[in-house]
Amino acid sequence: MNRVLRHAWALVLVVCASAVATIAQETPAPAIPGAKKLSMREAVTLALQNSRDLRLARVQYNVALSAAGVDRAAFLRNLYTGAGYVYTYGFPSVPGSGPPAVFQLSYTESIFDPLLKGQQHADEDRARSQKIEVDRIRDDVMARTASLYLELTEVRHLIDLMSNDRAAADKILEITKARVAANQELPIEETRSELTSARIQERLIKLQDRSDALSQQLRDLTGIPDSQSFDLESEEAPSFATDLQSNQISELALQNDAGIKEAEDERSAREHLLRAAHLSYWPTVEGVAQYSVFSKFNNYALYYQHFSRNNFNIGVEITIPLFAAKTGANVNFAKDQFNEAEVVLSNKRAQVRLESSQQSREVRELEATKEVARLDLKLAQQTLEVAQAKMEDGKATLKEVEQDRLDESDKWMAYLDANLAWERAQLKVLQSTGQLAKVLLQ
Repeated sequence: MNRVLRHAWALVLVVCASAVATIAQETPAPAIPGAKKLSMREAVTLALQNSRDLRLARVQYNVALSAAGVDRAAFLRNLYTGAGYVYTYGFPSVPGSGPPAVFQLSYTESIFDPLLKGQQHADEDRARSQKIEVDRIRDDVMARTASLYLELTEVRHLIDLMSNDRAAADKILEITKARVAANQELPIEETRSELTSARIQERLIKLQDRSDALSQQLRDLTGIPDSQSFDLESEEAPSFATDLQSNQISELALQNDAGIKEAEDERSAREHLLRAAHLSYWPTVEGVAQYSVFSKFNNYALYYQHFSRNNFNIGVEITIPLFAAKTGANVNFAKDQFNEAEVVLSNKRAQVRLESSQQSREVRELEATKEVARLDLKLAQQTLEVAQAKMEDGKATLKEVEQDRLDESDKWMAYLDANLAWERAQLKVLQSTGQLAKVLLQ
């Protein structure tokens, strides 16, 4: 009679736990009432609109463009005017500005100044490099947002699984206490059930804390206010799978890597500076003109018999460097900087080639790990089904079924972790090959 009663209690437990597990594994998480539905593409779009890092990079790009504009302005027409009053005794001259004038109009324009022109070209190359930095940060924002979205989806899924596991463990504990009270189980079984329930509760607390942290990070990226709850639409997540071969990944990475493009621009900038340093042995040419209205009260009549108030000068000012030690030093310095940029670019290309090969290997390994985790989960599910059938026939104990159910839960967590790692690796490949925006925004 006791054996029949034990089997009856076990059958009730199996039915309850099986129903709970089915709901956890096959039913999507319930929507949060009043929550905003947020797809991955929407999250990425919001992150691009609200990213502080991206906003700063765009401002820095504008600063770089303005710096190049300042250099370019020296080769444009510059017109100045002004007036003043200066008391003089003796020869009427004002240091640094010529004779004192009531009104003066000056014009300057650099015609040939290799150092200044080289600096202008270098700043233009560096501004182009800053534009590449904007694109790199844009890709980083998209990849970070997608990665957060994927992890938050996994954590919320695990919370649903563990919540149902906790309900099943509480049910097991309740039945076990009843059986211990009826002298049908030893007290150690009650302690074992309590330990199982406590472990599930510990996992659940950690998952909930992780979910809160990820949600806050996603809010910070997307600009969603704390007062607005949101729910994830994991069913609409884009596929990150790619059929690119290892050599194709390496080639695309070399073509699209922001670090290589920035190193190329820096090399080009230093090449302009080196060329300008060599050309600085030649004279500089500057167009100049000046019109002045001299004052009468500065004793000019005492020094010149034919005094003219209106004075106009125009011409070209040529400065010839007969001996300039600084020019040779500038050439050597520019040559060393150019050589440094060449080495940096070469090293960067080699680094990207190695990293792309490593990414290809990592994707293959993680895909194999994911398949193993999937089959491991499938085996755990089938093992649980067999254990449940045996228990119904009285050939398995409650302890065995409970252990198989917990093992299945662990396999679920391992599979979700493996899938997340594989998706993140694929995100890195898409980012390095320049295809991230195509997948996330189109």
